[in-house]
Amino acid sequence: MFDVGFSELVLIGVVALVVLGPERLPGAARTAGALLRRARSSWANVRAEVERELAAEELKRNMRDAGEGMDVRQDLHSAIDEVKTVVAETRQEIHEHPPS
Repeated sequence: MFDVGFSELVLIGVVALVVLGPERLPGAARTAGALLRRARSSWANVRAEVERELAAEELKRNMRDAGEGMDVRQDLHSAIDEVKTVVAETRQEIHEHPPS
């Protein structure tokens, strides 16, 4: 996220040492570390939740698409049944009225 190199960290440490003094610097560093850990943990939780939501949405979309595929399958089976009926009726007519 931030591109902070070693030299920038040293500069921040020196400024913090001058501003806070050697007595309060370790406590401030611990507090800053704890806040950073908490922020990273919160970010990881938010990221995991978003990924779970996206996975759930993709699963719902796949299920919906599969359901639409089932409708097509049912339509296909209906068309096949109609063709079978027409063929059976045609065979029956041929048997009843054979060609001369």
